[in-house]
Amino acid sequence: MAEVTEDMVRAALASVRTPEGVALSVSPALSGIVVTSGKVYLAVTVDAAQARAWESVRAEAENAVRAMPGVASALVALTAERKAGARPAPPPAAAPAHGHGHSHGAAKSGGIEVPGVAAIIAVASGKGGVGKSTVSINLALALRDLGLKVGLLDADIYGPSVPRIAGVHGKPEVIDGRTMLPLENFGLQLMSIGFMVEEDTPMIWRGPMVMSALTQMLREVKWGPLDVLVVDMPPGTGDAQLTMAQQVNLAGAVIVSTPQDLALIDARRGIAMFKRVNVPILGIVENMATFICPHCGGRSDIFGHGGARAEAEKEGVPFLGEIPLHMRIREMSDAGIPILVSDPDSPQAADYRAVAEKVKAALSHGGTAARPAPRIVIE
Repeated sequence: MAEVTEDMVRAALASVRTPEGVALSVSPALSGIVVTSGKVYLAVTVDAAQARAWESVRAEAENAVRAMPGVASALVALTAERKAGARPAPPPAAAPAHGHGHSHGAAKSGGIEVPGVAAIIAVASGKGGVGKSTVSINLALALRDLGLKVGLLDADIYGPSVPRIAGVHGKPEVIDGRTMLPLENFGLQLMSIGFMVEEDTPMIWRGPMVMSALTQMLREVKWGPLDVLVVDMPPGTGDAQLTMAQQVNLAGAVIVSTPQDLALIDARRGIAMFKRVNVPILGIVENMATFICPHCGGRSDIFGHGGARAEAEKEGVPFLGEIPLHMRIREMSDAGIPILVSDPDSPQAADYRAVAEKVKAALSHGGTAARPAPRIVIE
């Protein structure tokens, strides 16, 4: 079977018509095609005022590409951008508030619907390299151990790590020609762009394309029923993170930081970003709080100690706990068997459960309260 090429994809898109009746293959709205190992990604960029009319074109394009021989999967990102000087569209009407508890309705905000998910929480950091993804999966597993039904969404398009740390490398099954089924392992529902691209494939996408892909992984995945969907956010506080915080009705955010001053400065920015868009801060986790020697069991404060606790007190947000820098945590994450699975009775697993208990308590005491959806316009 011949390898799928960009020209072949364009030929398949010739049968898809835009709202103006033009073949999508020659439309200026088709702004990018990436083909790798039979997996196809393309972006369609239109004016925000036309986005609704183009949704059917996006779906038809996705179906046309998926029907091509040799195509393993296809993702079409519909990117809506407002023209300079144009008036922003009015915000969507607020959805009626629902009661708390484990209702598996749809979490909504800014037009994104997530059926089957009662609460969505973000695990975020102001910078990379603080162990956020390791905290994310172990927090999800600890919430599972507390009796909740949990999913984990890898929102880091540029550096997806959930496939490796969860030990899952398959590709999602597509039903009804559009909806993806999340992969599962360790009792968690899992979704990541990493399931659809090779590990060493760079994602050279603009910010709006990233948000469109994240939106599809939320609304076009058959999640649930879930009590909590944990979102492993991209590091930093750029456009993708801010847009995710604005468009998704987050029940709250968990901030991950190491103890040293440099990391805490960035964590402070993350806290400020979530506060600005009215997302509750569930608390701060101090990761790599102290190094545990695997030979003698001695403790060394390589990055300092207690900085995140002091920052939590300064910012007036909860402190969720400390996670040590321990070789076993790192080894098991690299092996795709998180510490909550490989060594559930270890002190390190207990540390994650202590964090999860506080997160669960925060959610049960109003963390999932409805909030107004901020308006987002991509310039």
